[in-house]
Amino acid sequence: MTEAHIRLRPLTQPEFDQWITRQEAEYAELIIESGAMPPAAAREKARRDTERTLGAGLDTPGQFLFRVLAGEEPVGSVWLAVPGPDDPAMSWVYNVEIDEAHRGHGYGRQAMLLAEEESRARGMTSIGLNVHGKNTVAISLYDSLGYAVTAQQMKKPL
Repeated sequence: MTEAHIRLRPLTQPEFDQWITRQEAEYAELIIESGAMPPAAAREKARRDTERTLGAGLDTPGQFLFRVLAGEEPVGSVWLAVPGPDDPAMSWVYNVEIDEAHRGHGYGRQAMLLAEEESRARGMTSIGLNVHGKNTVAISLYDSLGYAVTAQQMKKPL
């Protein structure tokens, strides 16, 4: 675990412009890897979902996009919706990502705890997220932070 002070600050417009392009592409890749749909359809779904969820960019109501800072050094990002899509008292972590060069230092754990603080400060009583089944590092982190599985999808190739 690192000793650096971790904090969240809102993304700037230039940071958002870089982040949104990468976020949409990575989301499409997750859909493709899941086998849910072919590449062209996955990219179109990612584009539509991104437009629906973040249609006004940084000014989209209820969507909070943060840069994770260790001291003054950017090390990752957090996307938090308050409230989340299904429950008016639950916030939703759409994405938490620590830059590859900074992984393994406890920043992800600290970023999640800060997302919980942001949620509480906005009156939320719970926080939710999705995690892809192959992301065992994230699953382990969420388990250690007290998150419980509330739904599970399974698939078997034929």
